[in-house]
Amino acid sequence: MFLKSFLLTWLGTAVALLITAQIVPGFIIKTFVAALLAAIVIGLVNATIRPVLRVLTFPATLLTFGLFTFVVNALTLWLASAITPGYGFIIRGFIPAFFGSIVLSIVSSIINYFLRAVE
Repeated sequence: MFLKSFLLTWLGTAVALLITAQIVPGFIIKTFVAALLAAIVIGLVNATIRPVLRVLTFPATLLTFGLFTFVVNALTLWLASAITPGYGFIIRGFIPAFFGSIVLSIVSSIINYFLRAVE
């Protein structure tokens, strides 16, 4: 059961990355394999580096009533693309990372909603 859920989430995130790349200029996913690799790297960055960034940026997040979380999400997404430059996952700057993180969260939420209905 866990493996099925993991695989569906992984595939859903990869599809969400491909859709985001079609919507946001400067957010580039060249192949489906690149999207699968990017999904793994984003998951690893979110599991390791994002918690540290959230603690360090807590005062700014508090002062902006949580809106600074968008900046943290963009930075982690941008970092994930910097880790995998030769694999077809490229984000050309902070602005595409910022808008890409917003679009990606919306698209992956919709996809995961439908995937949970399938399970």
